[in-house]
Amino acid sequence: MKRIVLTGGGTAGHVTPNIALMPALKEAGYDIHYIGSHQGIERSLIEELKIPYYGISSGKLRRYFDPKNFSDPFKVLKGYFEASKLIKQLKPDVVFSKGGFVSVPVVFAAKNRKIPVIIHESDITPGLANKLSISSASKVCANFPETVKYLPEGKAVLTGTPIRQELFAGNKLLGLDFCGFTSDKPVLLVVGGSTGSAAVNEAIRHALPELLKKYQIVHLCGKDKTDVSLNGTKGYVQYEYIKKELSDLLAAADVVVSRAGANAICELLALRKPNLLIPLSAASSRGDQILNANSFKKQGFSYVIKEEELTTETLLQGVEEVYANRNEYIKAMGQSKLNDSIDTILKLIKEMTK
Repeated sequence: MKRIVLTGGGTAGHVTPNIALMPALKEAGYDIHYIGSHQGIERSLIEELKIPYYGISSGKLRRYFDPKNFSDPFKVLKGYFEASKLIKQLKPDVVFSKGGFVSVPVVFAAKNRKIPVIIHESDITPGLANKLSISSASKVCANFPETVKYLPEGKAVLTGTPIRQELFAGNKLLGLDFCGFTSDKPVLLVVGGSTGSAAVNEAIRHALPELLKKYQIVHLCGKDKTDVSLNGTKGYVQYEYIKKELSDLLAAADVVVSRAGANAICELLALRKPNLLIPLSAASSRGDQILNANSFKKQGFSYVIKEEELTTETLLQGVEEVYANRNEYIKAMGQSKLNDSIDTILKLIKEMTK
């Protein structure tokens, strides 16, 4: 039996694509092990799936000044030695890395033991962790056509991102019933990212009186970001976070308002959900969501509003534009070749483990 080590962590975006790959890897007969940080979000997500999990020391590599910049390099070095020990012990045939700072020591350790490494980059421009790891990789999977030019010639493979298969099993009627909605009005699903978005939440709440004239709204606000004064509002429900019922809510949604994280928007693409994207501003990020959103806009998949231009008026105009032209968005998304990358990535893994 071939053995694969998956790595990646720090945010859900560095874990969920690995989780999406697991059923196909199991079906193909791979023995799956996971290396992540001791206390990162990845630990609980992976252990819940009964996959052998190994924690290593992890430090963040920053482009800005922070007192932790003096201590974190030692954590990274410690993580490398721990990863080396684990790689020697596990003897994997291949390592698949989804990125995040915990993945860097694992990738380096695998290369030093001459084990092939496949990296997946979700965003248009590689993040710092993947930039450090690319030279050690055999292949780099890209999510966007624009990414290929940033990668070494001969390493880049345009794959798209792995999509959790359970998202395709959503039931619209169950979603409507869960929210207490009827079938005679369209549903607007609002998703502000895994931790929620204050800017998106505020804009939706200001526009609520107008939106509710035409739409039923399910609002995923993020932890501690619900507004109790809105509880009981007819046609509006809010939750901090939804896991089990998410596929049903997506099935029920006619339009989705979302941040522009790569995994989230690729799920919307795969599910053919007309969407309005509000990318995280450049002032609050390295600008990757802006690039992601602009790529989807260019390909005809999404309507985009810059966070700096987000007002009640622009939001209402955007939602109406997407709903009115929803069939055109669905048609464009249906023509994409990047709807699901699991088969392409699995083929790549098999080639590395012949």
